[in-house]
Amino acid sequence: MNTVLSRANSLFAFSLSVMAVLTFGCFITTAFKDRRVPVDIRVSRVLLKNVDDFTGPRERSDLGFVTFDLSPHLQPIFDWNVKQLFIYLSAEYATKANSLNQVVLWDKILIRGDNTKLNLKDMKSKYFFFDDGNGLRSNKNITLTLSWNVVPNAGILPLVVGSGHVSLPFPESYENTKSY
Repeated sequence: MNTVLSRANSLFAFSLSVMAVLTFGCFITTAFKDRRVPVDIRVSRVLLKNVDDFTGPRERSDLGFVTFDLSPHLQPIFDWNVKQLFIYLSAEYATKANSLNQVVLWDKILIRGDNTKLNLKDMKSKYFFFDDGNGLRSNKNITLTLSWNVVPNAGILPLVVGSGHVSLPFPESYENTKSY
């Protein structure tokens, strides 16, 4: 007959097979869900400075400062297969040197159970908005977009861009003050 080890091995293999099917079912029930929600982004203040760039040759580069308001309602994204969201605000623009520049300005992690109706006012960029030259001054088409990565319990890690963005021009002159 079957030994105790043989029966334990069969039970373990069957349990793993059942868990694999349940995990695949968890993934497939939410795999095709649309995870885009409307996002309202408003910019209240834009400053531009020309500072020394210590990362390369001793040249000066543009450093932008953006103050913004965000009000996304992210509750429809959360379902039983979502563990957390990694949300971030990025700026996209074109310069003479590069046809596409992307810079992350701000980010936040929302865990299931957190308040998902954000109403952020007068937020400053969390990370430096450096350009690798002088491409920010007089740039008329800098687009701010809120995006997020959905971290599921099982399945793929989708990257979603919110439906709503704002385009803003940068000033034509540099700010000389020390404060922001």
